[in-house]
Amino acid sequence: MNRVAPTLSLYLGQHFILSFLGLLAVISGLILLFDTIELMRRAVGDENLAFSTVIGMALLKMPHTVQAVLPFTVMIAMMFALFRLSRSHELVVMRSAGVSVWQFLAPALVLAGLLGVVNLTAVDPLAATMYESYQRMDQSLLRKNAASLNIGKAGLWLREERDNRGIVVHSATVRQDGGTLHLTDVSIFRTDTSEKLEGRYNAEGGQLVGGQFHLQNVWDMEPGRPSVFRDSLDLPTALTFEQVESSFAPPETLSFWELPEFIRFSRSSGFSALPHRLYWHSLLATPFLLCAMVLVASVFFLTSNARLAGWTARGIAGVATGFLFYFFSRFTYALGLSATLPLGLAAWAPTAVAGLLGLAYLFHREDG
Repeated sequence: MNRVAPTLSLYLGQHFILSFLGLLAVISGLILLFDTIELMRRAVGDENLAFSTVIGMALLKMPHTVQAVLPFTVMIAMMFALFRLSRSHELVVMRSAGVSVWQFLAPALVLAGLLGVVNLTAVDPLAATMYESYQRMDQSLLRKNAASLNIGKAGLWLREERDNRGIVVHSATVRQDGGTLHLTDVSIFRTDTSEKLEGRYNAEGGQLVGGQFHLQNVWDMEPGRPSVFRDSLDLPTALTFEQVESSFAPPETLSFWELPEFIRFSRSSGFSALPHRLYWHSLLATPFLLCAMVLVASVFFLTSNARLAGWTARGIAGVATGFLFYFFSRFTYALGLSATLPLGLAAWAPTAVAGLLGLAYLFHREDG
């Protein structure tokens, strides 16, 4: 096999990367437009929410959405690059000169892999931070829930409102045992209707079970009176164990670098952290998935003698395959979340299927 000249490799890579950047700009613009329209629809009736705030929220959400369609973007970009090379007959010249399919696909494969690595190590942390900010704004400005809950390395934080009075609960550590949630070093702050502090409870430990906090060794403190010690105290709450189990920070708000530590924390607390583990594996598969999309694109556009109608049919078939692949990846992801499929299979199956199908066709075309 002859070695491809570096100049030709750079030329082929340039075709792919320019197609990718142009398509990424178009898709990002469409995502921003549709997200803005959706947020404006949800904000109807809220006169205090400015249009600039809506645009800001759409911009914060956009990187996360772009990441979700990145494989589809790479696939269409590769199809367009191959189309341009074929229509200008450059593909014919390269094949006549003895350049194999593996040689002229290599630059695109290398660039797709590098895009996946850059997305994993640099873009994803930024997208996760921006999506977390979007989630907070969505919670406070549009959803306006009376109760909020968060569990992380800082422990459990809960805010509830009942009869215009609020309570804020903090526990330093959280541990699951069956249907019971064990808490240690618990602080509960009580506020009146004007959100002024009425008092607080400090407890050595407690449990959340049956819609109540069962606290032990409690100090009851209020301004203007001596602290009172209680052996135990029961406080009602609208919080359920199921809410706690689903209250961990969404995996999309944690970067690739933060997820392993968060998974260790949640598993040490007795939770499986299945969504976070599955999401981390899907991120890890991204560079390989983008390379697989390059191979799939070549299945439809690796030809040089098609008429316009033939190119149109190939384009429609390629786009349809991209959508089918997207739904297949979402389907396996949902099966992984429900523990129907093993975690590794759910996260890596789309990459394996796309890559093997592309390789099988190319081996058949080139060597069969």
